[in-house]
Amino acid sequence: MNIKEAVKQKELFTGGHRACAGCGAAIVARQVLMAAGPNTVVSNATGCLEVVSTIFPYTAWNVPFIHSAFENAAATISGAEALYQSWRRQGKYDKKVNFIAFGGDGGTYDIGLQSLSGAMERGHNILYVCYNNEAYMNTGVQRSGATPKGADTTTAPVGKVKKGKEQYRKDLTAIMVAHGIPYAAQAIVGNWRDLTSKVEKALSIEGPKFINVFQPCRLGWSYKPELTCEIGRMAVDTCAWPIYEVVNGQYKITKPREKKPIADWLKLQGRFQHLFKPENKALLDDIQHAADRNWEELLKKEAPEKSEK
Repeated sequence: MNIKEAVKQKELFTGGHRACAGCGAAIVARQVLMAAGPNTVVSNATGCLEVVSTIFPYTAWNVPFIHSAFENAAATISGAEALYQSWRRQGKYDKKVNFIAFGGDGGTYDIGLQSLSGAMERGHNILYVCYNNEAYMNTGVQRSGATPKGADTTTAPVGKVKKGKEQYRKDLTAIMVAHGIPYAAQAIVGNWRDLTSKVEKALSIEGPKFINVFQPCRLGWSYKPELTCEIGRMAVDTCAWPIYEVVNGQYKITKPREKKPIADWLKLQGRFQHLFKPENKALLDDIQHAADRNWEELLKKEAPEKSEK
């Protein structure tokens, strides 16, 4: 993307919405649409992004927008795409249109997983973007399938008996790759060039695509609003959230220049402050070992670069 040309375009996701200061979801929507362009139809599951951007009678969306229920954004955008394909076959419409669904981790990892899986399996020419803030932020910071182990949430709280969520998060990106789709990727808030490039690449590929965008939430994670992008980048540097893409089964991983301890990322967030008490050292060590193990397993999936003869 040519950023100088991109910033001259009409804003497709405008300011003036009700998102929290430092909200990463608004950044995701703005940058995805900047890469997609105006010939785009959006389906948005109920959640933070939908609530803050479509409070009647106002909207932050300057593209056709469909509000879906919590669980069916992927099905909704599939239906729109199917109608478009019918119109093309009938000669009623010939312009290229991008079909993009947005959903939070609650509406993607959990409640919307069946709808998402069906859309991927059927092969619709759509892009699904998960803005992943690792909990049900819109309804009170309840834990989700994307919440990492040790995080303090309202339904997995820190107390005398338990130290936050006890389970590791599920690897939804791997689940999408297992569907055999032509493009899947992980990205972050805090690296606009990587995110917009992945959106552009995804939209250039025919078939179902999925991008899982790591999105810090200053409300649920408890940090200063101005640190949103820094926390996103730190997740990559500590391998708490690796960024990579999988094109037709081939992995391409973005490696940090220097792999840092995961504590550097955890200490920036209030939801993990209990991990730094002496009595929780074993849990902190377990989280570090899991991050190291997951990173090594991911690296094994990338094919070695061919040396020049």
